[in-house]
Amino acid sequence: MKSAHLLEQLEAKLEQLAQTIAPHANQRTAKARFDSQLFHCHGTRLADYLQEARQSMALLRQSVNGHRTERVAWMAERVVLQISALQRELATLKLRNSETRPEPEPENLYEKLAKHQDYERRLRAMVADRESQLAHQETLAQQRKLQQEIAALEGRLQRCLLALKKIERAIENRDRQ
Repeated sequence: MKSAHLLEQLEAKLEQLAQTIAPHANQRTAKARFDSQLFHCHGTRLADYLQEARQSMALLRQSVNGHRTERVAWMAERVVLQISALQRELATLKLRNSETRPEPEPENLYEKLAKHQDYERRLRAMVADRESQLAHQETLAQQRKLQQEIAALEGRLQRCLLALKKIERAIENRDRQ
């Protein structure tokens, strides 16, 4: 009977925590928030960790029902530590949000586009130059070397063209807004 009462208290604490987390549950952070020994998930949202705490609570309840005393003690400690960690995170969340972060300068997509167009022009010129040199080479070793250079330059050119398309899409998307 005593364990049932303690389980109810833990579940009540967990649900109270869930209600407190709710407004912030889906806010993402740059990296995982907790130690990997306390939480197995590596999410960037509090909702992910709350879900794992609920799963730990379910495992604790199963252990109590299965009369596995050693596992009950370990799981109970784990649930309490997870709840405490989430509460601490909530407390520091307010501090983190109040910190002023400098806004990154908006990216000038048109400058980036011009720069990549210049890269494309230069790469095309380099490929044409190597191809004209290839036509005049007499030894097989020199031809192979130039063919390798051409292949490398064409790979760079393809990556440049992909970057150009990405920049053009970003400009289109920004202009639509």
